Amino acid sequence: MNKILCFSLLTAFATMTSAAPPPQPLGCLIQADQVAELGSAVTGIIDSIKVERGDTVRRGQVLATLRDAVERAQIDVARSRAEIEAEIRGAQANLDLANDRQRRANDLFARNFVSSQAVEQADADVRIAQEKLQQARDLQRVSKRELDLAEARLSERVVRSPFDGVVTDRFMSVGERVEERALLRVAKLNPLRVEVVLPNTLYGSIEPGMVADIRPDLPGLDLINATVTRVDKVLDAASNTFRARLELPNPNNRIPAGVRCKASFANAGGAGTETAPQPKATAPRASSSRADMSFDTVLTRFRPGQQPRPERRL
Repeated sequence: MNKILCFSLLTAFATMTSAAPPPQPLGCLIQADQVAELGSAVTGIIDSIKVERGDTVRRGQVLATLRDAVERAQIDVARSRAEIEAEIRGAQANLDLANDRQRRANDLFARNFVSSQAVEQADADVRIAQEKLQQARDLQRVSKRELDLAEARLSERVVRSPFDGVVTDRFMSVGERVEERALLRVAKLNPLRVEVVLPNTLYGSIEPGMVADIRPDLPGLDLINATVTRVDKVLDAASNTFRARLELPNPNNRIPAGVRCKASFANAGGAGTETAPQPKATAPRASSSRADMSFDTVLTRFRPGQQPRPERRL
């Protein structure tokens, strides 16, 4: 029993002396995955703004429009030209007539009623009629391209959201002239982007695909898992640090951007990581040196209820 007690004391003492300090989480910042300041491709007067700050928007949603009366009128004119079929029908009728004349001329030439010159004239009339029909079709094709161009110019006077996100700022109002200024700012909040600054001692142990625990500095938010997507290939010589980027899922935009956080990596050594398991303590080895004591000596000198006996000198 005494041997077991002494061995337990030695084991506890060895464990206490070899325990490492608890890991410290790393500071990080939660940011929007994308931020875009939206403007107009053309100069004009704002006709309407359909969203306000804080509104959730979808990709392709119309956010604002400019005055477009002139562009719509150009579309109507181009559409009318593209739908005209009279020139094509007239050219087709001329071609049919030329073909009939050519057949009659060939028939009369075969019976020696007309000269070869009449046949050549009929053949030339057919070729001219064919070219006029092709010209009419080409003009209609150009009119359709002009219609596409007019519609494209109209679309430039509409501001749409480039991705799903939230409107974070509105810079202009209805009636103002748009030139180079932005109208709105939109941020993509799902997923979020987490930027972590790590010491150079962890370089090589952080790789894309690793999972980290993120704790936002906001009440009511628990630990959230984020995945490493990018790791810097160049270290900052001034601070001996490097950066890693993580992707943080954010369904329903529950977590706001711009929040500080703490990051912990489970599979890397050093700060912000879990402490590696310590080796089990073993009983001290017997030695003949006066500086070492065998296990039996420990039991003899530290037996409960007795005073330690002095060591006999030779």
